[in-house]
This record gives sequence, structure tokens and C-alpha cells, in this order.
Amino acid sequence: MTDKTVLIAGASGLVGGHALRHFVAAGGATVAAISRRPPELPKPGRYRHLALDLTDPGAVAEAVKSLGPVSHVVYAAVHEKADVVAGWRDPEQMATNAAMLKNLIEPVIQAGGLRHVVVLQGTKAYGAHIHRIAVPARERAPRDAHDNFYWLQEDYLRARAAQAGFAFTIFRPQMVFGDAIGGALNMIPVIGAFAAICRESGRPFGFPGGLPYVCEAIDARLMARAFAWAGESPAAAGRTFNITNGDVFVWQNVWPAIADALGLKPAPDAPLKLADFLPTQAAIWDKIVAKHGLQKLSLARLIGTSAGFTDWSFAHGLAKQPPPILVSTIALRQAGFGDCIDTEDMLRDHFKAMIGRKLLPGG
Repeated sequence: MTDKTVLIAGASGLVGGHALRHFVAAGGATVAAISRRPPELPKPGRYRHLALDLTDPGAVAEAVKSLGPVSHVVYAAVHEKADVVAGWRDPEQMATNAAMLKNLIEPVIQAGGLRHVVVLQGTKAYGAHIHRIAVPARERAPRDAHDNFYWLQEDYLRARAAQAGFAFTIFRPQMVFGDAIGGALNMIPVIGAFAAICRESGRPFGFPGGLPYVCEAIDARLMARAFAWAGESPAAAGRTFNITNGDVFVWQNVWPAIADALGLKPAPDAPLKLADFLPTQAAIWDKIVAKHGLQKLSLARLIGTSAGFTDWSFAHGLAKQPPPILVSTIALRQAGFGDCIDTEDMLRDHFKAMIGRKLLPGG
């Protein structure tokens, strides 16, 4: 038996799902997962799933009590509005996210044994959704003066960590990529479904976004490894870290690699609002599913509400080039975590995984 129990909140999502896979595969710990719907692991593994809504404090407290002491929490749960981008500045969204974290951490503290908590922020911490940010953005910069649930969660966590004697680490990822389905911030299934629909309908596979800009990405698998490192490293305690793959990219420049991974030829750029286009393609998607023997998932179930976020990430419809949103990862490397991955390789890996799981058709 091990005295290490890892509890992953948001375990059916993009980040939480990959964290769950990592800790289950790594062994050496009891693993528990919280999410409203069951997680989907490509390979079987031992863990306990608790179907919970983190906005219900009573239900959460009862469920946590059944687990016994929890030593490590990876908090990857998030409440998003239907209009994800607009929701980022919504007071109700902020209050709900603050309450969800507290609803989980309080009973975990009461159970005793808590040693480390991971929570997530992002480049919105620097105000990237509101104004131009410094390049590169650094963790040591003063807190950006805007309302954000990040600050509500961070202030709560810092206070409770000091009182209860546990450590925490805050990660600020860039755009996150993985082979999870559904969700609100998951571009891989959106791009993959768009590619399949283009092939089936004879539509050229042109980049559907706007003007080019330099950006960064983070592989959810890389994040999971960073979570595991942070949970055991004294150098991570009480720290905030930006995290990226380690390179930069421009969507138009990686589009040929995406096309190749999905068995298509790249075509000239063809601006298209995916959030409007994809819902009209449900019947074609059903035909693709039947033709290629894919898992019987509707297009809506596959992509969730991520098409709008994909349009935003692609800079669709902008009249001028977006400002760069680039962060420094020096602090993370100096603290001892230096893992990295080429972004084109990451994209190929996740499309290959989705094809292998019969979520997307092969080329």
C-alpha cells in the first residue's frame, strides 16, 4: 500500500484526462478521479471515479470522506459559459469557479494528509484577453489589475495552504492540446472533424482562420508530467510557472503538417467561422462515422463547444494581426523541469491517437 493518493478534479476534460492517464500508468499511488461524466482512458487502468458536480458542496464533502486521506490534488476542473470567450469576463463564471475549488479543498483538508495541490491559470492572468501583454510575459510581473477567477482561487489557496500546512503549485499553460473529446477549449477534435468533412464533401482543406501571428502551445501529456514533478519537488512549492512545449509556431506554417497527419493536401487559406459551419455538417459527420466504422458519436459530442475557441485561436475575422501572446518558461526550467516537445510532433501524435481510437477517420 502507498500513502500517496492523487485526486484529479475535472478528470474527463482535456487536462484532467491526460493527468489521469499519466498517474494511472505511472503507478505508485492510489488514483481517484472527479468529473460529472466518466473519463475515457484509451488503455484500462485502476482508479476510482466519483461522479460529482463540484458546485454541490454537500455531495462533494460526502464523496471526499469516502476516499480517506488525499495527499495530492490536481485541480483541472473549470466552469465555462456557453460563449467561452465572453464568459471569461462574467462575474458569475468567476464566482462559480472560486466556489468549486473551495468545495473540494475544504473536505480534503478536513480528512488530513494533504501535501500538495496543483491549480491552473493561463495567459489570461496577464490580461491577454483584454490588452496587449509584455513579451515575454513573466511570472514575477505584478498581478494584472482585472477581475478573474484565477485571483479568487489563488488568494483562497494561498491562505488555506498557510493555515493547513500544504504546498501548492500554479501552472499557466498556453493553448492546450490533447486527444480528449468534447469540452470547451479542445481544438484537436475540431480540426480533425473539419478535415474529415472537407475530405468527404470535396472541400479544399484551407486554413479557416485569419491573419498569421506567433503563438505557443502545450501538450497535455507534458503538463501531466509537470504535475507529477511539482507534487514531489520542493522547488515547485508555492511557485507559479508558465509552461509551453518549448517552441513557437504560426498556424499557417503548421497547417501542411496537420493536413499530412490527416491524409489531406493543404489548400490556400479559406476563412470560415467553424462555430457557424460545423453545426450544419452533422449529417455529413454521421455519414463519415458509418463509412469508416468510427465510434458512434455525434459531431456535437465529439467537439463539444470548442469550435468558438478554435475560431478565436485562429484569429478568425480579425481586421488586424493579433498581438503576440508569448511567455517565458525560464523559471520552470531553472526549478528543474525541462521537458519539451516539438509542436508539429505533438499535433501529429494527437491526431494519430484519435484515428487509432476510431474517433477520426484515417487518411
